[in-house]
Amino acid sequence: MISSKFDKLKRRSVKTRANIARNEKIRLSVYRSSKHIFAQVIDSGFVLAAASTLDKELALDGYTGNVAAAEKVGALIAERAIKAGVAEGIAFDRSGRKYHGRVKALAESARKAGLKF
Repeated sequence: MISSKFDKLKRRSVKTRANIARNEKIRLSVYRSSKHIFAQVIDSGFVLAAASTLDKELALDGYTGNVAAAEKVGALIAERAIKAGVAEGIAFDRSGRKYHGRVKALAESARKAGLKF
């Protein structure tokens, strides 16, 4: 049976989330579209902190679907998560995407800003 690209992505994301839930960790969930990137720190279904390229606080000009915008979102999500009292014990949930490009830039920026995952 031939699986579509979306089916493979969905399977990877479900496996990752099941593993994170089994270990009872807080997760940093990342969703990327062609134009934007979104990040949320989630604990047992409750969003503790969120950031995206749509935030007025970032004041991004021009195209927001690039690595530079993802780095700014990573720094912002780290700042908000630390303010919410979460800095350690976080699992990185990349939603089935490869760890490269914008997803990698967001993760490295969040680590540099103080999150430990």
